[in-house]
Amino acid sequence: MNEKGIKKQPGCSWIEVGKQIHTFVLGDGSHPQINEIKIQLESLIQRLVRAGYVPDLNFVLKDLEGEEQREDSLRYHSEKLAVVFGLMSGDCHLFVKLATKLEKRTIVIRDPIRYHHFHDGACSCGDYW
Repeated sequence: MNEKGIKKQPGCSWIEVGKQIHTFVLGDGSHPQINEIKIQLESLIQRLVRAGYVPDLNFVLKDLEGEEQREDSLRYHSEKLAVVFGLMSGDCHLFVKLATKLEKRTIVIRDPIRYHHFHDGACSCGDYW
């Protein structure tokens, strides 16, 4: 794909907080609270790792080298940024499931096919996505 100049579009997620829509795009640091969001995300990731979360590197583009670089590419997925912002005011799915169990929250996310209702560590899709 790279040889033909074709690039994958970065992931984009939206969350409504206080009747305002917030948009998050992988690699975009333009949200006014992005620094606080990243701090909260790091804290949540550490807690989730202690609860059993292991990043699933099968969801990383194959052109990244090294486990650390591949793991870092998962860290700031748009879904995770949106979820953490919401908590403040195939990998992301597990991440959100564990986050709802740990944080005792319900989270609803729309992907291109369906709505996912996450609650108490489970998803309405039955992990069929």
